[in-house]
Amino acid sequence: MFGKSVFAWSLQNLLEAEFQQIIVVTGAVDLSDEINKATANCSNNQTNICVIENKNWHDGMASSLQCGLAEAQRLGANSVVVGLADQPAVKPASWRRVANSQSPIAVATYNGVRGNPVRLHAELWPLLPTTGDEGARNLFRSHKDLLEEVACDGSGQDLDTTNDIDVLSKLLSK
Repeated sequence: MFGKSVFAWSLQNLLEAEFQQIIVVTGAVDLSDEINKATANCSNNQTNICVIENKNWHDGMASSLQCGLAEAQRLGANSVVVGLADQPAVKPASWRRVANSQSPIAVATYNGVRGNPVRLHAELWPLLPTTGDEGARNLFRSHKDLLEEVACDGSGQDLDTTNDIDVLSKLLSK
């Protein structure tokens, strides 16, 4: 997309959100070159990026989430803001808005539709799945009273096909 990979755009937006700590969970694809390139061009030298390899990535998204949560717990985090590498139109302001929520669960919404990023307080981490691709959706249903929807600009659409990339590229070029 515009000369950069989808992941590079996603990471650039995340870096521009200026978090002190970023955990990138990799699996099927080695992203170290792209991470090094992005951080070399980053004006925010306060960001610390930790790359964790999920050797069980084939078990689904939940296994990657669990890898990231284990590292966040090791680092002493009391909450995490989770996003996906294939969502390049999540703006830095959206990352910050979700992170600044005081609710135990905060989910970005785009025109009323829930998407990523999602903020999860540590007290809820044990309730998250360990396998499959469900992510935190069941948690949203079972703990509605703890959830805040955070209206965001941009798009939380994940790009799974070349057609998805073409559609988003056309929207962004307008």
